[in-house]
Amino acid sequence: MTYDASDGPPKLGLGTWQNTDPEECVESVRYALDLGYEHVDTAQAYGNEEHVGEGIERSSVDREDFFLATKVWIDELAYDDVLASTRESLDKLGTDYLDLLYIHWPAREYDPEETLAAFDKLYDEGTIEHVGVSNFEPEQLDVARETLDAPLFANQVEMHPLLPQDELVEYARANDVKLVAYSPLARGEVFGVPELNEVAEKHDASEAQVSLAWLMQKDVAAIPKATGRDHIEDNFAALDLELDDEDIAKIDGIDEREREVDPSFAPW
Repeated sequence: MTYDASDGPPKLGLGTWQNTDPEECVESVRYALDLGYEHVDTAQAYGNEEHVGEGIERSSVDREDFFLATKVWIDELAYDDVLASTRESLDKLGTDYLDLLYIHWPAREYDPEETLAAFDKLYDEGTIEHVGVSNFEPEQLDVARETLDAPLFANQVEMHPLLPQDELVEYARANDVKLVAYSPLARGEVFGVPELNEVAEKHDASEAQVSLAWLMQKDVAAIPKATGRDHIEDNFAALDLELDDEDIAKIDGIDEREREVDPSFAPW
């Protein structure tokens, strides 16, 4: 592989949330992997793991040459349910191991002692290479790190120029926990932000590329959802976009704040 997992997940991945049309999901995963993406993200709750698995099978990329992550849903976080549902995810994805397994939310059946013991077991037996959490705030991160035997590898959260997550960025840096940004384009809201328009015009780039480059230059992996080839290619080009200090300062200076994902069981 061209990446070192000790540096965290590959900086650009394909997100598959709401990618529920079977053939569209299969083809987007296949095309992204064949294009050069090295990171694919899904979840039990997305209802598309088997389609992601078929896309992987149809691609020309060997399993060991990309990073695959999924998430355990909040109804499956009791000890035995973590183990059983993860086996089901492996079967659907057509793989015998995961690079990263996340707790999707610290909610409903989540119990740090019981849930994390199951993750430790999966880690110890080699079924998962890394343990991750998603939508955790510092308080939940502290408890998870204290409870786990395995290292806590990553926290996946909503993050984009309208929700910069400064506290979690600082926490991640201080505690060697990698951040992974979902909804990195704020569900399309980034296209209407003047500061992003200006930076995009300066670099002859898209606002999506600017937002993704901004995240990656903060050492945050981004997993934008994309289905059409044009969007998959446009996002991939963000890997070649280097923002200067002036660009970063302009984006950091955006005052508008907007959270796109805010369920009633969220920990904030």
